[in-house]
Amino acid sequence: MYYRETLPNGVRIVAERVEHVPSVSLGIWIGVGSRNETDAQAGISHFIEHMLFKGTRRRSARDIAEELDSVGGRMNAFTDKEYTCYYAKVLTEHLPLAFDLLADMLLEPRLDPSDIECEKNVVIEEIKRHEDTPEDLIHDVLAQNLWADHPLGRPVLGTLDTVQGFTREQIRDYMDQWYTADSIVVAAAGNVDPQELFKLAERYFGGLDGTAPKLSLQPPKPRVCSCYLNRSTEQVHLCVGAPGISHDSEDRYAMAVLDVAYGGGVSSRLFQEIRESRGLVYSIGSYFTSYREGGLFAVYAGTSSDTAGEVLRLVEAEEERLRREGFSQEEIDRAKSQIRGSMLLGLESTSTRMTRLGRLELYFGRIVPVEEVLAGIDAVTLDDVHRLCAQVLDSGRHAIAAIGPFENPPDFSV
Repeated sequence: MYYRETLPNGVRIVAERVEHVPSVSLGIWIGVGSRNETDAQAGISHFIEHMLFKGTRRRSARDIAEELDSVGGRMNAFTDKEYTCYYAKVLTEHLPLAFDLLADMLLEPRLDPSDIECEKNVVIEEIKRHEDTPEDLIHDVLAQNLWADHPLGRPVLGTLDTVQGFTREQIRDYMDQWYTADSIVVAAAGNVDPQELFKLAERYFGGLDGTAPKLSLQPPKPRVCSCYLNRSTEQVHLCVGAPGISHDSEDRYAMAVLDVAYGGGVSSRLFQEIRESRGLVYSIGSYFTSYREGGLFAVYAGTSSDTAGEVLRLVEAEEERLRREGFSQEEIDRAKSQIRGSMLLGLESTSTRMTRLGRLELYFGRIVPVEEVLAGIDAVTLDDVHRLCAQVLDSGRHAIAAIGPFENPPDFSV
């Protein structure tokens, strides 16, 4: 059972009651992420996420950690390109405590200058760890090169230079600009009383005001390019990407089916051909990401340096075969069934349900029922998928990114 309400100041509350569980997953979503930043602010959304755990006027950082731990709860946060989420999971009886903690962090952060300097070092170490994890870094490298002149191409973590330059005044100004009532979504799923949730939201956020600036949305202009980073790694980590679709595209269900059939599981085309039949990789698959202004469809593979060229050529061969022959109806039906099963199994988690509610409210301004999503997947036709194949599997629109032990620029291309 879904519940949706909006406070007079624009704060939105969405909930899904699941009575058979003893817990509640609570998320405070802010409609701001790295996409909202200027070049000089790169990484500040993520840095603020860190700083809100460093203490408030009423609580020290240790108090924040201990209060949830003492009742067996969990709390964390994450930042993406278009939103930030602060979340907790607690027993239902401890929902008021979790709400008070999260609201205190958002409304009364200490932002002590000494804490800011300390946390700069933490985030810098996080950036360095990311740089040392090529299977993660490669996806940022792809986006940075495909969308070189667009905010969506910037990494969420920022850079060493921008992080080192953050000041308390910058952080406070950024929060005043973007952490406004109309940007906040309170999402909860589990054994939650919607009326209690509404009263908590009204108590803590009812006095907020302000309106976030309206972004001028400009679709990124993708580049056809290649980028190779020389690193001392055992494998070459590859990404081949092309422009995808925006989050509200009518093709979003067809894209999900294409992704699963092409590279979204162990029965997919890429996995069966390149790993199972040829043994050239341990990990290979496709994925897509969608934002308000555009999207990305990509293939990732990790392989030895002496087989990287062959793997790329096989990816291109599979794309060519799909453009020429398409999928079989059996493959499409299997992909639909896989999506359905994965989605329904995921809903066994209240955290997954809460995340789904928060994202839906931010992107669509409504709760899209599970039944509507499943009907949309079921309605996808073979022609829908093949039309999308022609759009996103066009080798003339590819960007290639690779990280590996390259003494010289590698001699491979798709």
